[in-house]
Amino acid sequence: MPIAQLKDVSLNYETFGDHAKPALIFSNSLGTNYRMWQAQYEVLQQYYFIICYDTRGHGASSTPKPPYALADLGQDVIDLLDYLKIEKAFFCGISMGGLTGQWLAIYYPEYFYRIMICNTAAKIGQEKAWQDRAALVREQGLRPIASTAASRWFTESFIQSNAGIVQHLANDLEAGSTEGYANCCEALAQADVRAKLKDIRIPVIIVAGTEDPITTITDGEYMQQHITDAKLVTIAASHISNIEQPEQFNQFIQNIVKFNEAG
Repeated sequence: MPIAQLKDVSLNYETFGDHAKPALIFSNSLGTNYRMWQAQYEVLQQYYFIICYDTRGHGASSTPKPPYALADLGQDVIDLLDYLKIEKAFFCGISMGGLTGQWLAIYYPEYFYRIMICNTAAKIGQEKAWQDRAALVREQGLRPIASTAASRWFTESFIQSNAGIVQHLANDLEAGSTEGYANCCEALAQADVRAKLKDIRIPVIIVAGTEDPITTITDGEYMQQHITDAKLVTIAASHISNIEQPEQFNQFIQNIVKFNEAG
């Protein structure tokens, strides 16, 4: 797998499709890696030059020393695009990746045609809960988190019907970097872009899961109301909607994030 040696991190990434096509970069959720986007890059690479990467502290990317901040997660995206000599791209991020997308829309809008943020919020959860989770995984490892992840990520019907997919994701989480996961929890504890949403001036598409218990439709509505050019769509899924409803998720990208409509 290619590794981008950036300022303070080595980012594992993979590309799919023709470099001459419009670029589309995907950003993973907490505790996953770039392969969570398989159902997207296998289908959409015929339309886009797709870039997937492992967020710092995840997958095969390095785990720099803490502290991490949301700005670090966002800057990694900009540095990767610069490394790949991509001047402008579409962006799609889920959960933590969706929060990263909001930061990018605020501070680096010139790099993006449109940004698609999925199953996310302008502030995800509460500071103490994230700090407690970071402390837990440093003390006990990722197994306790992995053993309960499915109920946070998917609806019960999906879990029952797709045991193999769910177990694979849980295994990836358990095998991940304890320190990388904890560092990102601490970044999420502090991440809050609510006051800056009004500064976003590029088109944003918000995807909210109707069954998502973590980042709710109410969170999606809040972002829509505070971003000047935002559209909210819902999907019948829990927190990891791109895996639970891949065909509809891909259709959102095709219908909404079309290059010839980007202007």
